Amino acid sequence: MISLLIRNGTVADGGGGAPFAADVAVENGRIAGIGRFPEARAAQTVDAAGKWVTPGFLDIHRHGDAAAFRPSYGEAELMQGITTVVNGNCGLSAAPMEPRFGGALRAYMRPILGELPEDVPCGSVADYLSALSRSGPRLNVGTLLGGGTVRAGVRGLADGALTDGEVRAVRAGLERGLADGALGVSLGLGYAPECFYDTAGLLRALEPLRGGRTPVAVHMRQEGDGMPEALAEMLSVARALNAPVHISHLKAMGRHNWGVYAARALEMLSRAREEGLDVSCDAYPYAAGSTQLVHILPPEFLPGGTGAICARLRDPALREKLAERLRTGRDFENIVRLAGWDGITASGFCRPENAAYENKTLAEIAGARGEDPLDACRALLASEDCALTMVDRMMDEDDVAAILRAPFASAISDATHPAHGRLHPRVYGAFTRVLETFSRVRGDLTPEAAVARLTGAPAAALGLRGRGRLLPGYRADIAVFDPKKIHENATYADPERFSDGMEWVFVGGTAAVAAGRLTGARAGRVLRAGEGERET
Repeated sequence: MISLLIRNGTVADGGGGAPFAADVAVENGRIAGIGRFPEARAAQTVDAAGKWVTPGFLDIHRHGDAAAFRPSYGEAELMQGITTVVNGNCGLSAAPMEPRFGGALRAYMRPILGELPEDVPCGSVADYLSALSRSGPRLNVGTLLGGGTVRAGVRGLADGALTDGEVRAVRAGLERGLADGALGVSLGLGYAPECFYDTAGLLRALEPLRGGRTPVAVHMRQEGDGMPEALAEMLSVARALNAPVHISHLKAMGRHNWGVYAARALEMLSRAREEGLDVSCDAYPYAAGSTQLVHILPPEFLPGGTGAICARLRDPALREKLAERLRTGRDFENIVRLAGWDGITASGFCRPENAAYENKTLAEIAGARGEDPLDACRALLASEDCALTMVDRMMDEDDVAAILRAPFASAISDATHPAHGRLHPRVYGAFTRVLETFSRVRGDLTPEAAVARLTGAPAAALGLRGRGRLLPGYRADIAVFDPKKIHENATYADPERFSDGMEWVFVGGTAAVAAGRLTGARAGRVLRAGEGERET
């Protein structure tokens, strides 16, 4: 007798091909067969008539490094059909956290990751993954190795080129983290401390990856006015290293770049792939992003961590320099110029005197305070120790659709989990939005193509073995749903609302969602590259 039989469903196997009628048999946590099994008997049988049966969805770009230890972690993901998440993105992973600089790095990452529990060992990737395994995850969880975290362990959040000894230490840190089970390396060239690398310095640090199959996922230096140049840099890195490079949350920020830069980037990636480079990309299905509010500052204001940043913000002598840089700067991701003060919403206020500003634009906050927007922003960042989040509205939905249509693209959430403030709706609704808005409503993707962007494509991008497809021998991570009933309930005003439409979600053959309700099962496993979870 097999353990699970899903009968009478329409199978979309994650490869993007036409769906077909079939049963899916599961035994010992893996797909045992796909076909017709009229005589089969199973411990559990699910009738999927009128519904699609797909691989469980993979979100390879989340920032749940700290949130993974919260009691409810995984509920919002499972209700979207997500069965596997990969954290540690944008160069900022929870481990390895070196004691000398750990406090500064924790404070810097807080608006993205939230609070790392003090009892979770983060000194090494191995210790962190072991603690995650002991927590009993609801779904499968892996991590990338943050290149910024590794560099910060060697030099903190200081700027400047690394010494030869520091480069050797960074290389050793990369090798240790990958040996400990990280699924790849992430870079955050738009954030401190990796924004302090030039291209040559970056290549020196990444030398251990040369000629290998370790994927490098990168938040590029710029995603607005300098996006084509930033992409060209990463294609040069892919050539120099002869290694897979994956562009995280590809986008074209700034109205004046809409309809132009996304198409240019896709053409550049297509040409690179024709050349033989192993390059790919992903995108989240929203026209607004979210990150640290401190990300509006130019690189020269970022060295030294939050204490040093706050001191610069309070320094009246630097006020005009900052104003001029935000007014004219194009050599960094100038979000103020791209979105405007009225396109940036602030969140995460902890001080009682600032509570009234929660989820208001910086322009609205400045008006309420009777100040210039820059002065209001400087004062608030300093008073909150830079631990603020922002939502920035500066992308075009048609550009997002164009990127998602690319056959080498994956859909992601880029979900952040700050300790305070209102979440972005992508935490609860990103994958539902791909199926509902970009497939059923807008028609940018066929349903089977949408499923592929959520399953086979992300598994291929990170080389995850035995996941992302419904094939014999693959992990029995499975979603069962009616595409016509998938609905996103999360909004910017009310983001913490589960999606509708997932009937059944299985993690390793165990029901985590049954008849539309969470079961409470904790059948997830921690993914480690050293245990065969990644192709080599």
